[in-house]
Amino acid sequence: MKKLRVMLLVHESLIPPEDAVAEDGGSGAMPYKTELDVRNALHRLGHTVKVVGAHDDLAPIRQAIESWRPHIVFNLLEEFAGNTAFDYYVVSYLEMMNIPYTGCNPRGLLLARDKALSKILLSHHRIKVPAFTVFPRHRAPRKKRNRAYPLIVKSLMEEGSVGISQASVVNRDDQLHQRVAHIHAITHGDAIAEQYIEGRELYVTVLGNARLTVLPFREIVFDGPANGIIPVATHKVKWDRGFRERWNVRYQFAEDLPETLHRRVVRTCKRAFRILDLNGYARFDLRLQGEDIYILEANPNPGIDENEDSTLSARRAGLDYDRFIQKLINLGLGAAAR
Repeated sequence: MKKLRVMLLVHESLIPPEDAVAEDGGSGAMPYKTELDVRNALHRLGHTVKVVGAHDDLAPIRQAIESWRPHIVFNLLEEFAGNTAFDYYVVSYLEMMNIPYTGCNPRGLLLARDKALSKILLSHHRIKVPAFTVFPRHRAPRKKRNRAYPLIVKSLMEEGSVGISQASVVNRDDQLHQRVAHIHAITHGDAIAEQYIEGRELYVTVLGNARLTVLPFREIVFDGPANGIIPVATHKVKWDRGFRERWNVRYQFAEDLPETLHRRVVRTCKRAFRILDLNGYARFDLRLQGEDIYILEANPNPGIDENEDSTLSARRAGLDYDRFIQKLINLGLGAAAR
């Protein structure tokens, strides 16, 4: 394996200290856990690593590329200037600099990050998605007769379950209006209200450029009392281990899926990956309602610390963490060579 100069691109507030030690505390145990895990893996693989932090200025990126001449940028930047919708601008800049990078291309990021736009495209290609309505910021929700409830209200662009709580599932107009206003206030962006789909929730990671590999499925399971909490992957469910333990919520590998349904999920996720022009790696969040497969969200460049679903799926498929990180590098180099 060729040893490379790898520029690790991160948010300037998430540069791991040189003496930082990984904690065995699960995702979110430290703010820079992903950055630290990836940096450590790159060192173990024998690559030379330069960590570059960015926030609202492209100059540090340009200076590092011109002075250090990396073979590839390992892109962990999820926002620019505080706006998650701007991440694809940074990737576009890397393309203009003619430098290979890991993860998704700009067009795929643009199409997939927007939960409404991605659903329109998938629905056009006969992939089931929840019905939805977008509520732009600075515009009060209009009254609508016979609105179908329940709905779940989310940020149109934010990821990581930002703004999602038990109150996000609404059954009346007044609840809808309150929750939309809440999303507008905390994200300073638009809201989307989606049909709430009951059923098993799976997380399916896809790797590849032209040739795609679907990794073993992960699933979130709610085993608490039936009248306890609504089975939704809220911010607390995702980031609060104590909350998961209290309500007996766990992530596991999906079990007991009929083979025919398993094959349909694989086929659906591959189709969605191509429809949204994704490459590198992405995770699809979906729900199974009987025999129907609904894609809830497409997540290009999902979390890849050592405890994330995509990483665990890769390990189940035979890729330990270091090999997984090297696979992402190889995919980035391969995309640049196409």
